[in-house]
Amino acid sequence: MARSKRINTWLKPWLTTPITQLITVAGDASFRSYYRITAPQSTTGRSLILMDAPPNKENSHSFISLAKAWHQQGINVPQVLAYDLTLGVALLEDFGDTQLMQCIQTHPTQADAIYRQALKQLMAIQQLPSNLSCEHPLPHYSAALLAQELALFDDWFVTGLLKIAPETLPTSWPKFKQQLIASALEQPQVSVHRDYHSRNLMVLDTDTLTANPLGIIDFQDAVYGPCTYDAVSLIRDCYIDWPVATQQAWLAYFHQLYCQEAAASNSKTPVSLKEFQRWFDWMGMQRHIKVAGIFARLWLRDNKAGYLQDIPLTLQHLLSAVKAYPELNAIQHWLTDVIIPAFNVFLQAHPLQQQGKENSDD
Repeated sequence: MARSKRINTWLKPWLTTPITQLITVAGDASFRSYYRITAPQSTTGRSLILMDAPPNKENSHSFISLAKAWHQQGINVPQVLAYDLTLGVALLEDFGDTQLMQCIQTHPTQADAIYRQALKQLMAIQQLPSNLSCEHPLPHYSAALLAQELALFDDWFVTGLLKIAPETLPTSWPKFKQQLIASALEQPQVSVHRDYHSRNLMVLDTDTLTANPLGIIDFQDAVYGPCTYDAVSLIRDCYIDWPVATQQAWLAYFHQLYCQEAAASNSKTPVSLKEFQRWFDWMGMQRHIKVAGIFARLWLRDNKAGYLQDIPLTLQHLLSAVKAYPELNAIQHWLTDVIIPAFNVFLQAHPLQQQGKENSDD
């Protein structure tokens, strides 16, 4: 109650009249909450978003720092109008409620053009220097961080959710994880959003779907890392299953953009589509292993059941990528014969997966 009063006092200069109850906006997988201040309620004459991030649970320094730095560089992230890091609040530009995922469900014929727009915007993010924000330079996506993420699968999904003893993991599993890390580190390193997918891209004007840039949110965990990471997040989304041919077309388009930028700036070594595909596939394996672990943790630790229904597609993406590489046959058989059947048994025993879904996977 005391904190609520402090927030109301902080908000007072931005409000036309006192507000007894704010409109809740869909949240994400963190402890942050979002509320809308409507245009009539706002002294600016336009709607705003209040981000409430209790400082004992969330560190908002990186969000504020990156939002200001990226916005100044023309990246379409919400403008920060005001903030108080001690209180853990910020007032942000309102990007509305229409996620890319929702938009293409109602405008499926526009999907290709919108995704190409998203990939163009991704290329702009990749060109940002890692030290653009002096207050919060991007941490490197190091071998230690990659390994820490892969361990989420072992600890939370295999052992925690499925109750499979860790000693039953394939003997090739440690080597496989090291191969994933090596593939990520050998790629050109760029600025990485780290959660660039259909729920974190907002369609700002549904009347001109492909003419205007998409709004980009949930960027506070950005790192300096592999050039294919964000493309995997978008093209092999954990929430939308695109046909393989569509995925390949978008990857080829992104590769084209990458090569054009490399030629123009001389900052990157040209790479063939075949090599780019391999980077993309192995990056996807790392990401989907990590995400399955995160989804399991959200259920086991945070009691968020909605993400359980996203695990089957996540495992499907993982298995499809593994199948493309004969040297990973042992991993493929383990996923097919042990992991996926065990998860199906878990789902049958847990109807909670039918509950509502939250916004983000990281």
